[in-house]
Amino acid sequence: MAGQSRKWMILVATIWIQAFTGTNFDFSEYSSAMKSALNISQVQLNYLATANDMGKLFGWSSGLALMYLPLSLVMFIAAFIGFVGYGLQWLLLNNFITLPYFLVFFLSFLGGCSICWFNTVCFVLCIRNFQINRPLALSLTVSYNGVSAALYTLAATSINPSSDSIYLLLNAIVPLLISFAALVPILRQPIVDPLPPDGVRRNSVIFFILNILAIFTGIYLLLFGSSTSDVTTARFYLGGALILLVSPLCIPGIIYARDWFHRTIHSTIRIDGSGFILVHVNDLELHKELLARQNSTLSNGDGYTLMNENGSMYRTQSAKSSDVCCERVFGQDQLAMLGEEHPAGVLVRRLDFWLYYVAYFCGGTIGLVYSNNLGQIAQSLGMSSTTSTLVTLYSSFSFFGRLLSAAPDYIRNKFYFARTGWLTIALMPTPIAFILLASSDSAAALHAGTAIIGLSSGFIFAAAVSVTSELFGPNSVSVNHNILITNIPIGSLLYGFLAALVYDSNAYSIPGNSLSETLVCMGRKCYFWTFVLWGCLSVVGLVSSLLLFLRTKHAYDHFERHRISTQTPIVS
Repeated sequence: MAGQSRKWMILVATIWIQAFTGTNFDFSEYSSAMKSALNISQVQLNYLATANDMGKLFGWSSGLALMYLPLSLVMFIAAFIGFVGYGLQWLLLNNFITLPYFLVFFLSFLGGCSICWFNTVCFVLCIRNFQINRPLALSLTVSYNGVSAALYTLAATSINPSSDSIYLLLNAIVPLLISFAALVPILRQPIVDPLPPDGVRRNSVIFFILNILAIFTGIYLLLFGSSTSDVTTARFYLGGALILLVSPLCIPGIIYARDWFHRTIHSTIRIDGSGFILVHVNDLELHKELLARQNSTLSNGDGYTLMNENGSMYRTQSAKSSDVCCERVFGQDQLAMLGEEHPAGVLVRRLDFWLYYVAYFCGGTIGLVYSNNLGQIAQSLGMSSTTSTLVTLYSSFSFFGRLLSAAPDYIRNKFYFARTGWLTIALMPTPIAFILLASSDSAAALHAGTAIIGLSSGFIFAAAVSVTSELFGPNSVSVNHNILITNIPIGSLLYGFLAALVYDSNAYSIPGNSLSETLVCMGRKCYFWTFVLWGCLSVVGLVSSLLLFLRTKHAYDHFERHRISTQTPIVS
């Protein structure tokens, strides 16, 4: 029992780490101040945003560090990197020091690296301590990374609502303090023992309640995250948010102390039959064995040749020559099964991977770049005072999107749909949002578009880990997912650069401004063509995701049919 309690303490500590280390989401809060302090153009400011995202290119370094260093030490290295990166930028904005542009770029890069190192620590904690419930633990904790901006907005308002640089100070100090708070649970990690069936069901209940609590947390931050500029009121709201973040500590104790509560929940809500499509390795191995047996007969009843010498699936050719074109798109080198391991060399030769890469690149990454530009977007439309509200709105709906990514698994027994299909559905709102933003410069359109983009990108960010694991193997996910997210710094550079070119081409110097060389753009024209371009690119991502779904649907359906036919329980 003590070991189980410590395990849940680790989950809560992981939630805290994720909730306070998404420091890249508040870049737009201080980006205008940074632009003025350095006297730089919009293009140069975009390079700083790109530097924040470039840390993902070096996410592998944290995994390498874990091979030689204790987990707690890696966590504090991440905190120290962020402390230096953000702390020196805070000193710059407050005129304590002067720094050249290239050094500020490097400091922004350090801040981005710290986020990746913290994420790796959280992933390892979830995988080590929740081997059976690994997908649920990862989904829940990753979701909390989306509320960082809302929490920092409340904290900044509680301290000094008129200071933009306060965000950098919080980015430097808070993750370090959270690392100290999480140290004790991490050092006292229990030995993981196999769970009995009733223990698995009990864990399902706990995760279900934790998700409900997470929804309440998101709603609370959405309503009160940026609703006031009064210091006293903001402190009250911040206290409420912190209570919601601490409250998960109570739930495991209630579950284990009250058996009747466990029986009541399971008598009304059946959760043990639900679970992630990404299941145990044993279930995937069973699926592979069944496919291998069927391969001896060359094809199954649906007319698919199951596997060729490369482990790929091909559709048998019919007499209709009109199917040849479709065969080239949908039938060539299709995945034969879920969970087949793909080393990096094999991965980059897969058409499915590049369809997936483009879908992410033209979907979730655009949403992230949009959030980086929220400060300038609001300023260009004369809504600078609403920047905090927009950041909180994006953060909260990104959080809801991340939580929503687990919903298909809870309704799986009633309505089954491939996860790549849900990914396609999640990408659909993004083009609509950019059409809305391009067609109107009203505050309502800006708020609605921001919420939609946050919801869509949040879903993609959270679902991507499971999709990568299912399509290209759970044992290779740490490497393969890092390859996938290289699109984020590339997209940040490309999309941000194009947006900055449009902005600077319409910018002008403000008469009487002491920093007259700093160009400012005002009006709808500043981002109109950017929204049009981003909307077109998001359509490309949607089409790519649809092709990925059509090519992988048979693998998901085939796995589900075998799961049902063999009555293999898939536990969460």
